Amino acid sequence: MSVQQAHSTRKGYLFVVCAALLWAGSGTAARFLFRSGVTPFQLVQLRTTIAAVLLFFGLFLFRKHLLRIDRRDIPYFILLGSILAAVQFTYLYTISRIPVAVAILIQYQSPVLIALHARMVRKKRLSPVALLAITGAVAGCYLMVGAYNVALFSLNRTGLFSGLASSAVFAWYAIKSEDGMSRYSAWTLLFYALLIAAIIWNVLQPPFGSFGGGYESGLWGYILYIAVFGTALPFGLYNLGIASIKAVHANVTATLEPVFAGLMAYALLGEALEAWQLLGAALVILSIIMLQSLTTPKGEDRAAHLI
Repeated sequence: MSVQQAHSTRKGYLFVVCAALLWAGSGTAARFLFRSGVTPFQLVQLRTTIAAVLLFFGLFLFRKHLLRIDRRDIPYFILLGSILAAVQFTYLYTISRIPVAVAILIQYQSPVLIALHARMVRKKRLSPVALLAITGAVAGCYLMVGAYNVALFSLNRTGLFSGLASSAVFAWYAIKSEDGMSRYSAWTLLFYALLIAAIIWNVLQPPFGSFGGGYESGLWGYILYIAVFGTALPFGLYNLGIASIKAVHANVTATLEPVFAGLMAYALLGEALEAWQLLGAALVILSIIMLQSLTTPKGEDRAAHLI
């Protein structure tokens, strides 16, 4: 691996780490909005619409060429946007029905699904190290969110099924985004995916109906936070990560989200972390380090043969 490739790989991991940090705060903000009377249907329309509009103006003003796409790829973008619309809604609906920590745990079963897709559909080899890293990340996520203290099967069943759907569509989004990286920028993919998602949610509900919800002024701060720092920016960073380190590596790295959420709760709310949670955090971090080790010192990028 050249110095330039190594630098790109490090940046890829950094992008996903930053995305996970941003996502860690958005789940709690969304939960607060639900308790204040905002519904998942309203929030998904608000966040996708606002994020799409802001990203359009950002690209139009500073990277106008990234708005150009080939007409032949319109069906691909419609599919990608439909998947993103499902990702947004299933996650929000899940955290409105079950604890955020458990919702995050279920969603981050997606590295397993991506690995299975790579092995069974694309016939790509998965090394023992990659499999161990995936297992460690999922197990670490389980411990970090304290799921061992939760009676999973006593939780809202609709929320659990929605969580499983969220995991599946999140994995699908990562896979389909990776497919488009060879032709388009990460920001181009995200803008058109958000645009299609926003159109879908403005068709399924009264167009822009959620914007007239009569929310208190303070709630708009949370809504804008989720649209920018919980949607546009982290998904863009996540896409950049996928472009550099591939879908399964990005997805495993994103399991840092519950680690960051736990550390935030400890630092800001004084919530104690149990020994099992600390072990879980260590497992997630160790798993990411293992993935990075798949690049040999002599320059052969073994990760390219794995995923």
